[in-house]
Amino acid sequence: MSRTLSWGILGTGLIAGVFANGVKQSQTGTLVAVGSRSQAAADTFGETWRIPHRYSRYEDVLADQSVQAVYLALPHPFHAEWAIKAAEAGKHVLCEKPIALNHAEAMAIVEAAQRHDVFLMEAYMYRCHPQMTKLLELIRSGVIGQVRVIQATFSFQADAHPESRLLNNALGGGGILDVGGYCTSMARLIAGAATGQAVAEPVQLAAVGHVGEMTRVDEYTIASLLFPADIVAQLFTGVQVNGENVVRIFGSQGSILLPSPWLPRTGDELSILVKKDQEPTIQRIAVDNTCDQYALEADTVAAYIDEQQAPMMTWNDTLGNMKTLDRWRAALGVVYDTEKPVGQTLPVHKRPLIARPGHPMKYGSIAGVEKSISRLVMGSMHLISWPYASVMLDDFFEQGGNCLDSAYIYSGGVSEKMLGHWMKNRGIREQVVILDKGAHTPDCNPQALVSQLQESLTRLQTDYVDIYMLHRDNPDIPVGEFMAALNDQKNAGHIHVFGASNWSLERIEEANAWATKHGMSGFSAISNNLSLARMVNPIWKGCLSASDARSRAWFTEHQMPLMPWSSQAQGFFTGRANPHDRSDAAFVRGWYSEDNFRRLDRVNALAKERDVLPLTIALAYVLCQPFPTFPLIGPLLLSETRTSLQALDIELTLEEVRWLNLDEGSR
Repeated sequence: MSRTLSWGILGTGLIAGVFANGVKQSQTGTLVAVGSRSQAAADTFGETWRIPHRYSRYEDVLADQSVQAVYLALPHPFHAEWAIKAAEAGKHVLCEKPIALNHAEAMAIVEAAQRHDVFLMEAYMYRCHPQMTKLLELIRSGVIGQVRVIQATFSFQADAHPESRLLNNALGGGGILDVGGYCTSMARLIAGAATGQAVAEPVQLAAVGHVGEMTRVDEYTIASLLFPADIVAQLFTGVQVNGENVVRIFGSQGSILLPSPWLPRTGDELSILVKKDQEPTIQRIAVDNTCDQYALEADTVAAYIDEQQAPMMTWNDTLGNMKTLDRWRAALGVVYDTEKPVGQTLPVHKRPLIARPGHPMKYGSIAGVEKSISRLVMGSMHLISWPYASVMLDDFFEQGGNCLDSAYIYSGGVSEKMLGHWMKNRGIREQVVILDKGAHTPDCNPQALVSQLQESLTRLQTDYVDIYMLHRDNPDIPVGEFMAALNDQKNAGHIHVFGASNWSLERIEEANAWATKHGMSGFSAISNNLSLARMVNPIWKGCLSASDARSRAWFTEHQMPLMPWSSQAQGFFTGRANPHDRSDAAFVRGWYSEDNFRRLDRVNALAKERDVLPLTIALAYVLCQPFPTFPLIGPLLLSETRTSLQALDIELTLEEVRWLNLDEGSR
């Protein structure tokens, strides 16, 4: 049963008035507050819509105890900041589309809603209209056979100057974000219904269009998308050309036309037109159009408050749509100035970056590193764009994470550059521990070590690395040559401590013995693989694992800190591993074995006992070894960071650790 909701509105522009009118016509909503950048605008808007509380600051709306839900009617670049702040204030959020400038910001908003237990929906109001319910019924019934082609258009000729919201790069202008998202969301919805899913994601996307020389935004563009089952979509959007704003769906046995998919005028006759190939006439299927779709949208929020999200536009749907819009813009080369690292000193919530009070992180130490080191280490291999890198790193830091892993070869140096921009922009170099690596095969030699380290320091915008590791070993080079070069760099202040990744125990012992004999520093830490799943075959050439009994005994005896890569076995315990699914040959070759699937069974059993995710148990296994471990994690999404952090709260006994690893006589 829907509850009543007291609404506050942030912004007083055109769309704010449209929504206010919808709330007035809704069955559940009441307008109680409005916020603007000026008191005069708030008063005028409040007087028009008879809103009692009128504020000149958005913060005051969020502080108003009478406000239960907020509607964000601000320009695109302000959505992330105020959606997050609204969630933090405990307010339910309906955010005008697009929910953010890009997928990374959208992730941050969704995480805030999840963390603070509030409702969140992106305001694609057309999804709440009865027309969409009827359309999905028709698609799923197979009335036109198999869906093959989708055409969706939302485009208009805006009489706007270059500094207006629609054409201003600084305000997230262009057609793709303003109305192109309707087209992508519609196509993904239809393709999903046709393939038995809620939505479908495109497997290919190509686009052409016109990007204004002065505006630097997409003024009109067409995208072609390929979905599973070979469903093709053609999407047309723009803000500088009028289009026929309809949706057409072509199937193996007919076609469907939505003459007014986006903005049907309440009270007008509304029909979906179905033309079957073998029938001469067009069938007109009437749709209830008696209710204002913004009123329906407000009532939808009220109906699904307890679920935190509505099936009409779920969080995953929003994230998938934003990712598609990112791809469309990338195909045209449209980048907003705020998506470039220069001068971007604050996170998306626009507050200085600090670790949150009560964060879950735990810490350890490595001799020679003065800072405490977070037990989980964030990998940077995939951080190749500023919006994505900053959101992922900001979140990890706010969760107490301070150790970050990178390497000279990652993404051709882009990962190091993104990490360097982030440290400089946030002003936190002395608060983080950098684990960097160099001298990867085929350049695994002392000369390359020195030259690559210098280039890495330049990319990282720092004069030292806390922990530096040889990325691979080259047995043809005596250990003394490597150790001498590393000690030279340490003595020069370029590195504080050093170690090795993918070195055998024999070579590690030989190197440290050589260093001791010559009065030099030896390895302080090692980065070989360690995970509950045994690495059956090397997943990359020249990489070594420490998961075997002999290696674990060696690390236990020497208490050498281990910073293991692929600590989660590339997602083996996330549901990715299935003995009947061998489609990913590299993954199968690396991890599939009878004993690993037995470990998976035990992980699942213990996870059920502890009421946690299997991944949490598998990562806790690495954290609970009888020697110091600092597992490297490589989350691709903020949600994956969150689930990884949960492993810090799991304490496994030695018997449970041994039982998980199939040791005889345990548990």
